[in-house]
This record gives sequence, structure tokens and C-alpha cells, in this order.
Amino acid sequence: MDQLLITGGQRLHGDVTISGAKNAALPDLCAALLTAEPVVLHNVPHLHDVLTMKKLVRSMGASAERLPDDSVHLQAPDDLKPEAAYELVKTMRASILALGPLLARFGRARVSLPGGCAIGSRPVDQHIKGLVAMGAVIRVEHGYIEASLPPGQSRLHGAHISTDMVTVTGTENFLMAASLAEGETVLENAAQEPEIADLAEMLIAMGARIEGHGSSKIRIVGVPALHGCAHRVVADRIEAGTFLCAVAATGGDALLRHARADHLEAVIDKLRDAGVTVEALPEGVRVVSPGAAQLRAQSFRTHEYPGFPTDMQAQFMALNAVAQGASTVSETIFENRFMHVQEMQRLGARIHVDGKVAMIEGVPGLSGAAVMATDLRASASLVIAGLVADGETRVDRIYHLDRGYDRMEAKLSALGAHIRRVR
Repeated sequence: MDQLLITGGQRLHGDVTISGAKNAALPDLCAALLTAEPVVLHNVPHLHDVLTMKKLVRSMGASAERLPDDSVHLQAPDDLKPEAAYELVKTMRASILALGPLLARFGRARVSLPGGCAIGSRPVDQHIKGLVAMGAVIRVEHGYIEASLPPGQSRLHGAHISTDMVTVTGTENFLMAASLAEGETVLENAAQEPEIADLAEMLIAMGARIEGHGSSKIRIVGVPALHGCAHRVVADRIEAGTFLCAVAATGGDALLRHARADHLEAVIDKLRDAGVTVEALPEGVRVVSPGAAQLRAQSFRTHEYPGFPTDMQAQFMALNAVAQGASTVSETIFENRFMHVQEMQRLGARIHVDGKVAMIEGVPGLSGAAVMATDLRASASLVIAGLVADGETRVDRIYHLDRGYDRMEAKLSALGAHIRRVR
């Protein structure tokens, strides 16, 4: 099992290219199931979850081949088997995204209940509720969601869907399903993340009729069929935010190529309040920091986009742990997302958790130690903590990190970090 060895104390300088977004690439890969024509996705990150999704679509009978230029060529024939088996689904909750396109195109789907990071319950009842409103017949048996159309019905139909909570994958499933449904679908309380807009733009390139994406109300008028397209995956705002926090904590001056400042406004506002210089440029985002010892800790509360993202909570907490002053972090999205706190305490961080609130008292420095990653973003927070800690930090179970970061250690090394992967 791979580990990362980090020797802290190095400032980060230079430039790094931000990869395509995992949370955009995965639904984009599933959207290719909506047509029998070829689809080419550009800027697809090299991630374990992407590899798993490619295996998943191949297991159904589709082709999914990576090209030399970070592109993926996909084609889903008409004789596809519309089933997502447990063996591939169990490690990745995003596999639920196969449900909508399979049902919409083939009139039936059998998808295993998903797995993924153990950071709290992620109910699929909202997905089921929305698809039932569109005319699907769904039952959950033996760990599988089995969906079909009623006898005599050849397509899903448009519906007015208002979810009980904001759900990103739910919004994505409804977008894909409604693109081939008969009539108009209106999504209320829709997720507004940039990855939603990215998927909508891909679907529009395939012939879908969508408006309002990027807002809380989306309208989709279904079409009889979609065609192939070429689409470039949007840059990963969470990877960009992670590197922003890494440079802020260590100090330095770095350019994050392809990063979008407009996708990270809540994080950037907090970094600027802390004393970090962040500049939006045509080629990306530049970040300049004197180092955490001269920064002011910032309190924040996670919230659905465009609020402070839950996927950046752990990384910013690592910065707060070595900044001046005390801060509080309130987690409102997932109930088990403070599992990194115990590991950061091993490095010398002063953090106390009371329910959904973490109270952090900044310390002058951290000390390197052996720590264990518990989920994807927790992994990134431990890497940032290791970059500022005195001595060597060993991060174990980094397979979590590889699920969402494209060659992170290579990118940090290029900025001057002392970090290497070992078995």
C-alpha cells in the first residue's frame, strides 16, 4: 500500500496545472450512455474514480478508451446491458449517475446501491422520488435499484421535481434523464455547482434543450434522441482550492493554471480575509502568501454552492491550525466529516470537536508524525499539515487521495515541496 513521505518547511513557488474536475468527469462519462454515437471528453483527470467509471461503462458493453492527450473516447451501442454491478459500484457513490441515462435511453436500469467515502449518509431516495415523478417504476431489492417504464410507455415524461434537499448527483441524474424524456421537466431546488453547468453544457452539445443551469431552477425540454459530441471537462475547483490552501499555509508564490476564481469565491474571500493575496488572471489564479504564521485564522460554515464547500473544509482547517488566533468551523453538509481531526491532533494541532462544530486554536508549529487518511479530503488536509510540520510526516492509506487528486505529489514537488510516494 502506498504512502506519502513529507518533509515540511518548504515554501511553494512556481506554477502548476489544475486538472479536470473529478466531479464533472464522472457525470460526463455517464452522459455518454445517452447516445450510440461517439463522445470524446477532453481534460479528463487521471484518477482512480475515473478508472472505475470507465470500467463500469465497459462492463455494460460500451467502449471507453483513454487517448494520449488526456482525452477519453466513448461509445455506447444500442445493445448495451443497462446494469451497474455491485463489484464496481461498491467503492464509488458516483455510480448512481448511471441510473438516469440508462433508464431514459433503454427504458430500464439495474444499479447497485453505491459506496464511497464513509463521511455520512447519502440517501438515494431523492433520485428515486424524481424519477418516479417522471413515470418510472422503481423498487429496491437485494441491494439494487431496479427501474423500468410501465407497460406501453416508451419514454419517461416531463415532471416538476422539487427535492427535499439540494442534491448534486440527484440534479445530474434528473438532467440526463429529462434530456430524453417527453415534454418539459422543471427542477426546483437544483444544485448550482459549476460541475452541474459543465454537464448541462455537454448535454446541450449533444442536442439537449436546457436553460437555467447554474441556478436553482432548471428547465429541460426533452428530445427524441441525442447525438455525439466533443466536450472539455471544467477545471477542478477543489484541487485548485487545495493548492490555494497549501501555498497559503507554507508561504510562497504560485500560479494555478486553468483555475477559475469565479468558482471559488467563498474560499478566496476567506483566504483574503486571512491575509493571503489571491489574483484572478486570464491563465488562472495566482496566490501569494507570507506563510501561516503571519495569517489570521478564519471561522466559516460549510454550505451548498455558492457557499463555502464542504469539500474544502478539512484543507482550510489545516491552515487555521497554524494561523494566528482561534476559529470555529461548522459542518452543515455531512455528519461525519471531522474524522481528520484526530490525525491532525497527532501532528500537534489544537482542535476540539463538539457535534458539528470544530474549535481550532492556532499553534506556532506542527510536528511530523505518522498519520492515516480516512477519506478523500481528509487526505489532502493531512498533506497540507505535513507540508508545514517540522520533520517528517508519513501519510498512510493515500488510496483515498488518489480517488480525487491527479498526481498530487508530482505537482507539489514541482512547486518545491519535499514529498515522495513510497510503498
